[in-house]
Amino acid sequence: MRVYLDNNATTMVDPDVMREMEPFFVEKYGNPNSLHAFASQTHPALKVAMEKIYAVINAPKSGWVLMRTCTTESNNWVLKSIYLEEILTGKKNHIVVSEVEHPSVLATAKYIESMGCKVSYLPVNSEGIVEAERLREVITDKTALVSVMWANNETGAIFPVEEMAQIAAEYGAKFHTDAVQAVGKIPIDVQDFEPDYLTFSAHKFHGPKGVGALYIKKGSELTPLLHGGSQMGGLRSGTLNVPGIVGMGKAMEIAADALDFEMVEVKELRDMLEDALLEIPDTFVVTPRNKRTANTLLIAFRGVEGEAMLWDLNRAGIAASTGSACASEDLEANTVMEAIGAAEDLAHTAIRFSLSRFTTEEEIEYTIDATKKAVERLRSISSSYAYAPKGHESGLEARH
Repeated sequence: MRVYLDNNATTMVDPDVMREMEPFFVEKYGNPNSLHAFASQTHPALKVAMEKIYAVINAPKSGWVLMRTCTTESNNWVLKSIYLEEILTGKKNHIVVSEVEHPSVLATAKYIESMGCKVSYLPVNSEGIVEAERLREVITDKTALVSVMWANNETGAIFPVEEMAQIAAEYGAKFHTDAVQAVGKIPIDVQDFEPDYLTFSAHKFHGPKGVGALYIKKGSELTPLLHGGSQMGGLRSGTLNVPGIVGMGKAMEIAADALDFEMVEVKELRDMLEDALLEIPDTFVVTPRNKRTANTLLIAFRGVEGEAMLWDLNRAGIAASTGSACASEDLEANTVMEAIGAAEDLAHTAIRFSLSRFTTEEEIEYTIDATKKAVERLRSISSSYAYAPKGHESGLEARH
């Protein structure tokens, strides 16, 4: 059996999405900015797709939804543009990010820090969650931007972005949230708390790879990093990815319709997997179930190296992860496990299982059996497991 449980890295394209995209590769392929009939064939579909994207996040027409290649590009644009507009000009000197952001935020923050910007890194609590009050401890009237993800890509932990956006506004700072793991998994309404910037990608909710979006609130427009070929009010350069945008719109529409299924049916399968794996001694989960997205489980097996577990699972036909796919070549300790203060012997043992609406009960049953066998085999050859600290000495507890 082949089982795909790495949906926080990417998802399969929904067959209905693929069918929606197909005509725009070989039939309706005109550049939408040209002035002939081939180009005009694409305009109606683009308009419909953009309306769907606006509707799912309830973006006001006064704001912008700009199409990008991915969230990494959008995150870079937000942070670097704020640096150019606010930090380099001397208006402000400080930004705030959480210490468990996606590498596209953390690496960019490190880059602008090297250019002279002050950066504060908000810690997480023992449940892997950034508490809003920690922002109050570091924010000042010199803070230009607060960037905190909505849902963590490794744990699924949902952060209090609404409250943090309010705190940022109190100090005159702009607020950005990387919502790539939130769209399609929890309700999104940008008019509820009015972030200045919100980023997400289609391939996280069964849309195509290589297309994403950046929502910009009116009045918070960014300095373009690319010039020439301007589109969308001069804020975007380059030819639009018509098939990708059409597919993204359809994928968002389906994801919105399937949101209740995601939060109930997918959660039941995730909980089934979690309950079974927590029966294994010396096994730990980071974030409580009611504080994370319904599809995600980050679980640590003492005495089992994460890479070795992935090897065994892969041999059984199961795809899982040790963390962010964008950092998969790094064999360092899991950043979230380190951030919550897990003991060194646990920081390298975390495995992320992330489900989708296409995951079946049969696949979960197979994964449970294969994972238990893998843990037993790997612990039997572990030179450190017998001497590892147990229970509360680990810095983690089993949580439900």
